[in-house]
Amino acid sequence: MSNALVNTIKNETGVNISLCYQCKTCSLSCPFTAAMDILPHELIRKIQIGQGEKVLASKTIWHCGSCETCVTRCPNEIDILRVMDWLRQTSLQKKVTVGDKNIPIFHRAFLGSIKSWGRQYELGMLLKFKLDSRDFFSDLDLGIKMILKHKLPFLPVRAKGTKDIKKLFRSSK
Repeated sequence: MSNALVNTIKNETGVNISLCYQCKTCSLSCPFTAAMDILPHELIRKIQIGQGEKVLASKTIWHCGSCETCVTRCPNEIDILRVMDWLRQTSLQKKVTVGDKNIPIFHRAFLGSIKSWGRQYELGMLLKFKLDSRDFFSDLDLGIKMILKHKLPFLPVRAKGTKDIKKLFRSSK
């Protein structure tokens, strides 16, 4: 059951997905499976049998809500969330084409906002996403309503410890 991707994941994340025996607890616990094209237990199995390219191109790695329910309930304590994070970064590095081209664009805009401000600056992140995706008007009416209700502040608030957060981003590359 051992292959290069399984070993790479173990070396880079510390997670041994070879311990997964397909009990499906992760998939049965996940609140986001309706949006996924590959269920979490299937994703792990595809990695185990050497279908890593299918996994990297899946919507599942982008639709994971990082809620940690799968990690909490896994009988073998497999940190699927850590694997999902690694898969997302690997997919971006390899420039894998995903079914929805906007998913990686949103991911980069989100992380860029965290890196810059130490927290989410929603309006700045959305503007970056809209510029990069070239989708300027699809939900403009919603954006205007949110601004009018003061749900999207114009100015960002920098979090304490932003230097430490930037250091984390540098060390993770």
